[in-house]
Amino acid sequence: MSDARIRRGSTSRLAPSRRKGGTQVTSKRGGRALKRQSFADRVIAGIPLSEAAMQRIATWGIVGAVAVAAVGGAGYFGLPSMVRMEFAQAAAHAGFEVDKVEVRGVERMDELQVYNIALGQVDRSMVNVDLPKLRGDLMKLGWVKDARVSRRLPDTLVVDIVERQPVAVWQHGGNLALIDVSGAVLQPVSQQTMPDLPLVVGPSANLQTASLGKLMEAAPALKPMLAGATWVGDRRWDLRFQSGETLSLPEGESTASAALLNFARLDGVNHLLGRGIVRFDMRDPSKFVLRLPKDRGPKPDESKTETKAAKAATEDGEV
Repeated sequence: MSDARIRRGSTSRLAPSRRKGGTQVTSKRGGRALKRQSFADRVIAGIPLSEAAMQRIATWGIVGAVAVAAVGGAGYFGLPSMVRMEFAQAAAHAGFEVDKVEVRGVERMDELQVYNIALGQVDRSMVNVDLPKLRGDLMKLGWVKDARVSRRLPDTLVVDIVERQPVAVWQHGGNLALIDVSGAVLQPVSQQTMPDLPLVVGPSANLQTASLGKLMEAAPALKPMLAGATWVGDRRWDLRFQSGETLSLPEGESTASAALLNFARLDGVNHLLGRGIVRFDMRDPSKFVLRLPKDRGPKPDESKTETKAAKAATEDGEV
């Protein structure tokens, strides 16, 4: 009996599973353990990485989180600016400091102004160069229509300039200045250094330069003969030709354009310019007035030509 008890006890302890027909059957206790496996365990088991690789990933994740926390704390205490300054100084000592400026696109303006702005920075470390501010300072120069600034390591700033194109000289308040088509003042000029450009006179005449150019496009034959123009009463133009005459145009863009076109046609037929006439007045659409110098009257042939031109102008109904 003792042997039988020993066999039964040993069987219960050493054989957790039973076999039926030569096939091992899992016990109910073992089956319950497998069913308790979590979803996360199954996902991890399905990842095609070794346990060592997964441990490395977890380690770097923890290190990254600590680094982010450290940067955030440093930002709270103002440390990034200190680190940046130290880095900038180290870069400058290593040769990464603004030492050269390469200027492109400059034809008329004084390049020295660009150099002074680019090299006039207190901190010339290539790391600390404030490119947007530098561009903004350059855009304040009259000649500069657009600018682009870039770094070329280790020690060069490259400045690309788009210049404004002068189209006229503006006379206002006894001063002369070059202006572009938008009316922007480029630089002062003197009587001795005036370029061969039309002279526009009057308050706000510089802001009407584009409209003057458009007006002269209506009569391209007269455009090379234009010496200057006066913006009168902030409403109309008086044109001065190189031969000395003045043409008073009416108000309104379309009306003035039609009058100038008619005058160009009359000059082409009757050669009005160059005869010593002081002024052609076309402000009144019903009249074409010619004014001669006070010290002389018209010669017989001039009087006939001028009367014919005036009659043609009034009968056409174009002005």
